Amino acid sequence: MAIKKLAEMVSVIYVLFILFLGLVSVRAGEGMWIPLEVDSLKLKEMQQNGFLLGPGEIYSQFHPSMKDAVVIFGNGCTGVLISPDGLVLTNHHCGYSRIQSHSTLENNYLSEGFWASSRDEELPNPGLTVTFLVRMEDITRKVLDGVTDSLPEQERDRLIVENMDIVQREVQEEHYRTQIKSFFFGRSYYLFVYEIFNDVRLVGAPPENIGRFGGDTDNWVWPRHSGDFCLFRIYAGNNNGPADYSPDNVPYKPGKYFSISTRGVSEGDFTMVMGYPGRTDEYLTSQGLSLVAEKSLPAKIEMRQLRLSAMNKEMSTSPEARLRFASKYLSLSNSWKKWIGVVKGVKRSGALDEKKRKEEAFYRWAEGQAEERDLYTSLPGEFSRAYRQYEPAFLAHDLGNELLNSLESTALAGAFLAQYYPLADSSRAYLRPVIDKLRKTGLNYFRSGALKIDEEILPELLRIYSDNTEPRFHPEVYESVSKEYDQDYRAFADFLFGKSFFSDSVRFKKLMKKSPQAIHKVLWTDPLPSLYRGFSNTLFYNVLLKYDSLDMELNRLYRLYMSGLMAMDTSRTFYPDANFTMRVAFGRVEGYKAADAVYYDCFSTLNGMIEKEDQNIPDYRVSPRIRELYEKQDYGPWSDKEKMPVCFIASNHTSGGNSGSPVLNASGELVGINFDRNWEGTVSDYVYDPLICRNISLDIRYVLFIIDKVAQAPWLLDELTLVH
Repeated sequence: MAIKKLAEMVSVIYVLFILFLGLVSVRAGEGMWIPLEVDSLKLKEMQQNGFLLGPGEIYSQFHPSMKDAVVIFGNGCTGVLISPDGLVLTNHHCGYSRIQSHSTLENNYLSEGFWASSRDEELPNPGLTVTFLVRMEDITRKVLDGVTDSLPEQERDRLIVENMDIVQREVQEEHYRTQIKSFFFGRSYYLFVYEIFNDVRLVGAPPENIGRFGGDTDNWVWPRHSGDFCLFRIYAGNNNGPADYSPDNVPYKPGKYFSISTRGVSEGDFTMVMGYPGRTDEYLTSQGLSLVAEKSLPAKIEMRQLRLSAMNKEMSTSPEARLRFASKYLSLSNSWKKWIGVVKGVKRSGALDEKKRKEEAFYRWAEGQAEERDLYTSLPGEFSRAYRQYEPAFLAHDLGNELLNSLESTALAGAFLAQYYPLADSSRAYLRPVIDKLRKTGLNYFRSGALKIDEEILPELLRIYSDNTEPRFHPEVYESVSKEYDQDYRAFADFLFGKSFFSDSVRFKKLMKKSPQAIHKVLWTDPLPSLYRGFSNTLFYNVLLKYDSLDMELNRLYRLYMSGLMAMDTSRTFYPDANFTMRVAFGRVEGYKAADAVYYDCFSTLNGMIEKEDQNIPDYRVSPRIRELYEKQDYGPWSDKEKMPVCFIASNHTSGGNSGSPVLNASGELVGINFDRNWEGTVSDYVYDPLICRNISLDIRYVLFIIDKVAQAPWLLDELTLVH
């Protein structure tokens, strides 16, 4: 009896210890908080950490607040309003594709920079949008009306979709777009109302040797010396509202824009980030994290490395090729290097063991519950069964899509296949616009040099997919490779590219002269469309249906798991995973210990850029103008104790999508622009380690220095509200 009581006591102490560890980890720095709830959940804690503003300053539906100066820039970044004339500041890498689109070899704004000297010189960007959050609302009760725990998951989802449709019809407002997002695996739901502006013009961008200094070498690494910013302007039509591009449009007048502090920040200062983090998976179990970090990401890293190496080889052939692939290469390499950081971070931090300890503590707690004991204690077995079935489908889905997205030749073939019904059944006159568009797409593909890249990487992509997925998820092409080519993927690729109409410009032009019926016939016999069709059919019919069903079951288990975690730890305020909705994070300016005997300070300066300078390495070529200003120590009013600050790090919890987010001081003034994380801290998408996870920000004083001394654009400084 005494032994039993002692065992129970030890169990209780163990659970309390794990809970204590959890409470310690949820400190200033961790968390991505919903703006609507910041005042009630986090304002007091923020003020205890130094925040000087009060309720309604961050989010308000009834008067201008900080949320009105933070925007979605394009489809995956954040931007910030910094002037009464609609001037938007975001990252250079967020505007990179737009800068590239305006560049030619004669006027290469990527390498030379661009600064409009008047409003008339600002460059339009068709398709680029800036999106404002008008308001948000907790609609959980409405969405879950009639939903019970006993409902099967598919029936639950059907009822939720019906309820969401009703809510959206009730709140639909002219000129606004509504969106409903779920949080905590469907435990709660919020409505977001957005206003979208689509006349957005390029105002200014530094050259690459400033905006991307350090390039791929320094990406995801601290210390950084990148001047990662660019400027755009929102234009509006009548009544300051959204309008299609027109020369008659005028600069947008925002309800709120940020003042800019020129005082800088010091170690230990409060900082806050507002923006749109893309996705995190903080509540994954150890099984889920293992699947991502030990199986999926390593295979995708290998695939992406092949593509980047081949692309880099093609880019080195000419300045035209480099300009052509610059934006795509930047995007691909960014994800690739982040994935490597995540894999290393999971190992380094012991994240899997930590998750297992917390899961063990949860199940020990569940054993002591009266009413819901069976519900929670059954979770380990249910998770294990679900993941055993889910893992093969997940890997096939994830790696199959990576393979198809890596090949531009299959994308071209897929574009033709998507039109096969009209090609077969419609008249040539009706099809002329379709055929002309496909012809143009094809000719652009052959001119781009992408074919050489595809020819080089296809054999290894096929091998990697085969090595990491189950045979039941292999398209028929693998049977051909086995029987006809004795598992020689290179020989198969040589045959495919040697015969296909989509791998030779002469054959392609001949194809375009054929009748719609003849083109239709070719699409069903040509090896490249066959490869695309085989993978697409496998991924849809064999993989996706199973993947979606198992994903739904896992979502049910995680929802139950979250309910248990919240019941176990009632003293903790849980934050929802990021899902590209506006969030608030707060922390402090602080360095970190990266490894044994390695400690990083929280600031970088222009001195560090000069120390890295190497004219033989493209990533480290210092701008001549920067070098000149450095030698003269001509920093204007923007220096700090005779040094020019460039970047700083802090413990704000950020993720992809936070690129371009404003970094604010305790008074709500702009002190920096978030653009990256430290490599050791990329694991924060899955486990936030307060000792090592840091966001990297561009010091706003370096932005002002570049505009003033490098661009020599005082008219832009005149727009800003500077606080000295």
